[in-house]
Amino acid sequence: MKIQWKKLIVSVLVPLAVGGLSAFLTREGMDRFSQVEKPPLSPPAWLFPVAWTILYILMGVAAYLVWIAPHKTVYAFSAYTLQLFFNFFWSLIFFNLENDLFAFVWLIFLWLFILLTLLLFRKSSRAAGLLLLPYLLWVTFAGYLNLGIYLLNR
Repeated sequence: MKIQWKKLIVSVLVPLAVGGLSAFLTREGMDRFSQVEKPPLSPPAWLFPVAWTILYILMGVAAYLVWIAPHKTVYAFSAYTLQLFFNFFWSLIFFNLENDLFAFVWLIFLWLFILLTLLLFRKSSRAAGLLLLPYLLWVTFAGYLNLGIYLLNR
């Protein structure tokens, strides 16, 4: 299979742009994160941008695989768009608004949309579904951190 470079680049740039804009808008809210009490297993701050960059690239490759797949549905990209929307705003709610409980509820919806996207992507491309699995696991871990921060700092 020949790589369709334009589609691949667009597919990877979209989630990177969403994540990059969200990170830019929340950069000042990150100071709060360093000051709150965190639950056990909280990773060092430098790990978050590294992990998210990898996850956004994996999301983009997954989207590319579905884009070029012969069998796809509009529902797959609708779910993908919804999870990107929820991903983008979670950071703003958590870091900028400092509303940990609402952020946790928002994260539950994000998790559900990721799962839906994974299942729909898997119908078009098994590899695309598998590429979203680390994202789902990371957001599960983020939910643990989010809820832990809420409980420890209220």
